[in-house]
Amino acid sequence: MATSINTTITTSALPSSLFLQPGVASFNAISHPFKPKPHLSKFSITCSATSSSDPLLVKAARGDPVSRPPAWMMRQAGRYMAVYRKLAEKYPSFRERSEITDLIVEISLQPWKAFRPDGVIIFSDILTPLPAFGIDFDIEDVRGPVIQSPIRSEEGLKSLHPIDLEKLSFVGESLKILRQEVGGQAAILGFVGAPWTIATYIVEGGTTRTYTTIKSMCHTAPHVLRTLLSHLTQAIADYIVYQVESGADCIQIFDSWGGQLPPDMWERWSKPYIKEIVNLVKKKCPKTPIVLYINGNGGLLERMKDTGVDVIGLDWTVDMADGRRRLGSEIGVQGNVDPAYLFSPHAALTEEIQRVVRSAGPRRHILNLGHGVLVGTPEEAVAHFFEVARSLEFESFFQNKAAEDATLVI
Repeated sequence: MATSINTTITTSALPSSLFLQPGVASFNAISHPFKPKPHLSKFSITCSATSSSDPLLVKAARGDPVSRPPAWMMRQAGRYMAVYRKLAEKYPSFRERSEITDLIVEISLQPWKAFRPDGVIIFSDILTPLPAFGIDFDIEDVRGPVIQSPIRSEEGLKSLHPIDLEKLSFVGESLKILRQEVGGQAAILGFVGAPWTIATYIVEGGTTRTYTTIKSMCHTAPHVLRTLLSHLTQAIADYIVYQVESGADCIQIFDSWGGQLPPDMWERWSKPYIKEIVNLVKKKCPKTPIVLYINGNGGLLERMKDTGVDVIGLDWTVDMADGRRRLGSEIGVQGNVDPAYLFSPHAALTEEIQRVVRSAGPRRHILNLGHGVLVGTPEEAVAHFFEVARSLEFESFFQNKAAEDATLVI
């Protein structure tokens, strides 16, 4: 049986030799025909600043009164958009598209220009920061992410080093440009993967359906796994602060594979590290909202609340009314329209959006899907989604609902 983990996690627990290694994998620069944009002056961003002019999404995440539900979509930039597919034909490498500033900005702005969501999320990947702390990876067409040297032993830990944010300058520059392009009309969203989710790729060597190697490590090499998770915790916290300082208004943590753990295992092997990230970030950026999303989180909602995040994303398998009841009104919720509704008639999509918003209530709700936009989703449906969101003025929407309920009672 695995020894229970301490809830206080710091990189001081890591062996000193870990930080002395230069890193076995260097960041692979990608040659490209773009000319770099002129260097932008550094934003003088105060993490703790708040104002009445903050974007609608930020206000909702903090619990401030808003007039309607802010809306964005996970994977709102991507293959369902014709302009993205055309650009991907010219630049077929995903890492090229997600690691060249000009391409990142162009792709991130594609849904903004088309649909005007309330959040513009940077086009990136949860694995993007790995080379900056010693783990290189490739993305193959069929296999997806591939890590040639998985970490499963103390020897493997020696490849890790503190995150070198200069190797992620394309992320910082992209966020600065996005903030200038969008202005205050929408929130700029950054994101990271949670330590457990990132560790699944590092330990398994890529994607997996069973997670047997890393789950076994919880029992066979718990000290190695804890050291890896602690290192990821500090690196991810530093990366979040870097994104905020570069222009991100809000951060989403994706614990995409946290739902693959039984609740008691998630409590031991994921939650403490997320909680420590939130603590570290809040010390430097106390007013920056943090969203936590786990795919398949129905059995984890109450546990997620204890991480200290501001908003919990619900997937579409959780009824919004039930989720709101279980979480209470003092924490935000995000979601959670089933992405498949975007393939339905617009009337059905409208009805479902209204049901979700009605169930979530007029405070602390960010309208989103319960997962990412599916490949093949009609762009007209995405446009309709955002049109409906903009039309839902809370004052009239909830008054009409109250009138309908009164009529039913009579």
